Amino acid sequence: MILTVQKPIFAESASKLVNSAGNYSSTILIKKDHWVVDAKSLLGVLALALQPGEQVEINAEGDAEEFITEIVNSGLFSK
Repeated sequence: MILTVQKPIFAESASKLVNSAGNYSSTILIKKDHWVVDAKSLLGVLALALQPGEQVEINAEGDAEEFITEIVNSGLFSK
């Protein structure tokens, strides 16, 4: 699913994102340009340096579909 970043994803917000992803047993991948990182990896998420207005693709399967709803409701991303 393609989502748009609403808030910069650094430090505290990146930690919240990674902690949320860690609650799911499924693999969750975040794609930006040529980068593909595991949403459960703090260093990977920080490496993306996500800024407001940028679009990312999030691939979440199984129980992780709820993850997308969770991060949209948190205000970090929008559909």
